[in-house]
Amino acid sequence: MQKQANAQANSWPDYFAQRARQCRDPQLQQFYAVGLPAPETPLRDVPFMALDFETTGMNAHRHAIVSIGMVPFSLASIRPAAGHYWVVRPAGAMSGRSVGIHHITHAEVATAPDLDEVLGEVLAALAGKIAVVHYRHIERPFLDAEVMARRGEPCQFPLVDTMAIEAYWTRQGLLARLKRLFGLNHSPIRLAESRERYGLPHYTSHHAKVDALATAELFLAQVARYYSPDTPISELWL
Repeated sequence: MQKQANAQANSWPDYFAQRARQCRDPQLQQFYAVGLPAPETPLRDVPFMALDFETTGMNAHRHAIVSIGMVPFSLASIRPAAGHYWVVRPAGAMSGRSVGIHHITHAEVATAPDLDEVLGEVLAALAGKIAVVHYRHIERPFLDAEVMARRGEPCQFPLVDTMAIEAYWTRQGLLARLKRLFGLNHSPIRLAESRERYGLPHYTSHHAKVDALATAELFLAQVARYYSPDTPISELWL
């Protein structure tokens, strides 16, 4: 998993440079102009940003972001106090099911800003950092779709997916092959179950900043178990 996307990974800095030249929107242009760590940068020198969204559903083209949580970190430390949390007003209605998951009420979003009003802050916080998420099919596609709808330009960026890392390492080896042979289910790789394998504490889920913190802790545990501080970021970003 880590090496299969190296060709794409090595093109991320070029993509950012191209978008910095072509962007018409000044906030997006600044986001891309900050650039990225070089693909060969060792993990110990990479500035990371754990990123989590709560949304009205799972489809980036039919649903919307409700809250955004960010926690900056490095291999040396996690800095929750320097993190960010926004509740934003979704374009469509929230279902009772989604409210039951993230517990953000209709009254809260009624007075919340549209994502467009805080997008500059979101992009400034993420600029120059490598996003770390748990399940890459939420944060990047949702932000891309929302920015495209508001600014008419894409918002793409490299990220590290702790769910993909967990799937790769827990579904290899003799035990995983025996489970497949006997038709047994794979080991669960949701955030809470993944954290349990490393002895990390239980947190209440579905608060965007808390889940971002939980993702940062999980990533550090994965690096400690499976990688080296000298591992180049290009082996992990997607």
